[in-house]
Amino acid sequence: MIPQPVKDAFDKQGTHELFAANSYYALGLWCEHNDYSGYAKFFKQQAEEEMQHAAKFFDHELERGELPEVGTVPAPKSDYTSLIEVAKAALELEQANTKGITEVYELALDAKDYPSQPMLQWFIAEQMEEEAWAETMVTKTMRATDAGALFYLDRNIIEELGISESETEST
Repeated sequence: MIPQPVKDAFDKQGTHELFAANSYYALGLWCEHNDYSGYAKFFKQQAEEEMQHAAKFFDHELERGELPEVGTVPAPKSDYTSLIEVAKAALELEQANTKGITEVYELALDAKDYPSQPMLQWFIAEQMEEEAWAETMVTKTMRATDAGALFYLDRNIIEELGISESETEST
Protein backbone atom coordinates (compact mmCIF):
# COMPACT_ATOMS: atom_id res chain seq x y z
CA MET A 1 0.00 0.00 0.00
CA ILE A 2 1.02 3.54 -0.66
CA PRO A 3 0.63 6.00 2.22
CA GLN A 4 -2.52 8.05 1.53
CA PRO A 5 -0.83 11.48 1.15
CA VAL A 6 1.62 9.98 -1.35
CA LYS A 7 -1.16 8.17 -3.23
CA ASP A 8 -3.14 11.42 -3.45
CA ALA A 9 -0.05 13.19 -4.77
CA PHE A 10 0.47 10.43 -7.37
CA ASP A 11 -3.12 10.88 -8.53
CA LYS A 12 -2.69 14.65 -8.72
CA GLN A 13 0.61 14.43 -10.63
CA GLY A 14 -0.70 11.77 -12.99
CA THR A 15 -3.65 14.03 -13.77
CA HIS A 16 -1.29 16.96 -14.29
CA GLU A 17 0.73 14.86 -16.74
CA LEU A 18 -2.49 14.32 -18.71
CA PHE A 19 -3.06 18.09 -18.68
CA ALA A 20 0.51 18.58 -19.92
CA ALA A 21 -0.14 16.06 -22.71
CA ASN A 22 -3.26 17.93 -23.80
CA SER A 23 -1.41 21.23 -23.53
CA TYR A 24 1.46 20.02 -25.71
CA TYR A 25 -1.03 18.69 -28.24
CA ALA A 26 -2.74 22.10 -28.30
CA LEU A 27 0.65 23.80 -28.75
CA GLY A 28 1.31 21.45 -31.66
CA LEU A 29 -2.03 22.29 -33.24
CA TRP A 30 -1.33 26.03 -32.93
CA CYS A 31 2.08 25.54 -34.53
CA GLU A 32 0.66 23.43 -37.34
CA HIS A 33 -2.07 26.00 -38.00
CA ASN A 34 0.60 28.72 -38.18
CA ASP A 35 2.91 26.72 -40.48
CA TYR A 36 5.56 25.81 -37.90
CA SER A 37 5.62 22.13 -38.83
CA GLY A 38 8.87 21.35 -36.98
CA TYR A 39 7.57 22.76 -33.72
CA ALA A 40 4.22 21.03 -34.32
CA LYS A 41 5.91 17.65 -34.73
CA PHE A 42 8.03 18.21 -31.64
CA PHE A 43 5.10 19.27 -29.45
CA LYS A 44 2.97 16.34 -30.59
CA GLN A 45 5.83 14.01 -29.64
CA GLN A 46 6.00 15.74 -26.26
CA ALA A 47 2.26 15.12 -25.85
CA GLU A 48 2.86 11.40 -26.31
CA GLU A 49 5.73 11.52 -23.80
CA GLU A 50 3.53 13.20 -21.20
CA MET A 51 0.89 10.48 -21.70
CA GLN A 52 3.60 7.92 -20.98
CA HIS A 53 4.56 9.85 -17.86
CA ALA A 54 0.96 9.83 -16.64
CA ALA A 55 0.86 6.08 -17.24
CA LYS A 56 4.03 5.64 -15.16
CA PHE A 57 2.39 7.35 -12.19
CA PHE A 58 -0.84 5.39 -12.51
CA ASP A 59 0.92 2.08 -13.25
CA HIS A 60 3.05 2.50 -10.12
CA GLU A 61 -0.13 2.79 -8.09
CA LEU A 62 -1.60 -0.32 -9.71
CA GLU A 63 1.60 -2.30 -9.10
CA ARG A 64 1.28 -1.41 -5.42
CA GLY A 65 -2.32 -2.55 -5.17
CA GLU A 66 -3.93 0.89 -5.40
CA LEU A 67 -6.66 2.10 -7.72
CA PRO A 68 -5.53 5.33 -9.38
CA GLU A 69 -7.98 8.20 -9.41
CA VAL A 70 -7.78 10.42 -12.46
CA GLY A 71 -8.87 13.93 -11.59
CA THR A 72 -10.54 16.48 -13.81
CA VAL A 73 -8.24 17.52 -16.63
CA PRO A 74 -8.78 21.19 -17.48
CA ALA A 75 -8.89 22.30 -21.09
CA PRO A 76 -5.52 23.61 -22.28
CA LYS A 77 -4.98 27.10 -23.59
CA SER A 78 -5.11 27.22 -27.37
CA ASP A 79 -5.03 30.91 -28.31
CA TYR A 80 -1.47 32.14 -28.59
CA THR A 81 -0.24 35.30 -30.25
CA SER A 82 3.30 34.26 -31.17
CA LEU A 83 5.75 31.40 -31.33
CA ILE A 84 7.64 33.00 -28.44
CA GLU A 85 4.50 32.78 -26.31
CA VAL A 86 4.18 29.11 -27.30
CA ALA A 87 7.79 28.39 -26.30
CA LYS A 88 7.28 30.15 -22.97
CA ALA A 89 4.13 28.08 -22.38
CA ALA A 90 6.19 24.90 -22.88
CA LEU A 91 8.73 26.10 -20.33
CA GLU A 92 5.96 26.88 -17.84
CA LEU A 93 4.54 23.37 -18.32
CA GLU A 94 7.89 21.81 -17.54
CA GLN A 95 8.43 24.05 -14.52
CA ALA A 96 5.01 23.06 -13.19
CA ASN A 97 5.85 19.38 -13.74
CA THR A 98 9.12 19.78 -11.86
CA LYS A 99 7.35 21.47 -8.96
CA GLY A 100 4.70 18.75 -8.78
CA ILE A 101 7.18 15.88 -8.99
CA THR A 102 9.35 17.47 -6.31
CA GLU A 103 6.31 17.75 -4.04
CA VAL A 104 5.46 14.08 -4.57
CA TYR A 105 9.07 13.12 -3.83
CA GLU A 106 9.09 15.16 -0.62
CA LEU A 107 5.90 13.42 0.52
CA ALA A 108 7.39 10.00 -0.31
CA LEU A 109 10.49 10.87 1.74
CA ASP A 110 8.43 12.08 4.69
CA ALA A 111 6.25 8.96 4.59
CA LYS A 112 9.28 6.67 4.19
CA ASP A 113 7.66 5.31 1.04
CA TYR A 114 10.84 3.72 -0.24
CA PRO A 115 9.32 1.86 -3.23
CA SER A 116 8.20 5.16 -4.80
CA GLN A 117 11.51 6.94 -4.44
CA PRO A 118 13.50 5.36 -7.33
CA MET A 119 10.75 6.13 -9.83
CA LEU A 120 10.48 9.70 -8.56
CA GLN A 121 14.26 10.12 -8.77
CA TRP A 122 14.02 9.09 -12.43
CA PHE A 123 11.37 11.77 -12.95
CA ILE A 124 13.53 14.40 -11.23
CA ALA A 125 16.44 13.61 -13.58
CA GLU A 126 14.05 13.65 -16.54
CA GLN A 127 12.76 17.07 -15.51
CA MET A 128 16.27 18.49 -15.48
CA GLU A 129 16.52 17.54 -19.16
CA GLU A 130 13.02 18.76 -19.95
CA GLU A 131 13.55 22.18 -18.39
CA ALA A 132 16.91 22.50 -20.15
CA TRP A 133 15.42 22.00 -23.63
CA ALA A 134 12.48 24.26 -22.78
CA GLU A 135 14.80 27.07 -21.68
CA THR A 136 16.87 26.59 -24.84
CA MET A 137 13.69 26.71 -26.93
CA VAL A 138 12.64 30.03 -25.39
CA THR A 139 16.10 31.53 -25.90
CA LYS A 140 16.49 30.37 -29.50
CA THR A 141 12.94 31.33 -30.44
CA MET A 142 13.47 34.82 -29.02
CA ARG A 143 16.74 35.15 -30.97
CA ALA A 144 15.12 34.14 -34.27
CA THR A 145 14.06 37.67 -35.15
CA ASP A 146 13.57 37.33 -38.90
CA ALA A 147 11.72 34.98 -41.22
CA GLY A 148 14.86 33.16 -42.34
CA ALA A 149 15.98 32.43 -38.80
CA LEU A 150 12.49 31.23 -37.83
CA PHE A 151 12.34 29.03 -40.93
CA TYR A 152 15.71 27.45 -40.06
CA LEU A 153 14.77 26.98 -36.42
CA ASP A 154 11.42 25.41 -37.29
CA ARG A 155 13.05 22.97 -39.70
CA ASN A 156 15.76 22.02 -37.19
CA ILE A 157 14.11 22.48 -33.79
CA ILE A 158 14.84 19.00 -32.42
CA GLU A 159 18.52 19.23 -33.38
CA GLU A 160 18.78 22.79 -32.06
CA LEU A 161 17.43 21.69 -28.68
CA GLY A 162 20.12 19.03 -28.47
CA ILE A 163 17.58 16.21 -28.49
CA SER A 164 18.29 13.08 -30.50
CA GLU A 165 15.56 11.69 -32.73
CA SER A 166 15.56 8.48 -30.67
CA GLU A 167 14.73 10.47 -27.52
CA THR A 168 11.63 11.89 -29.20
CA GLU A 169 10.50 8.46 -30.37
CA SER A 170 10.84 6.46 -27.15
CA THR A 171 10.48 7.53 -23.56
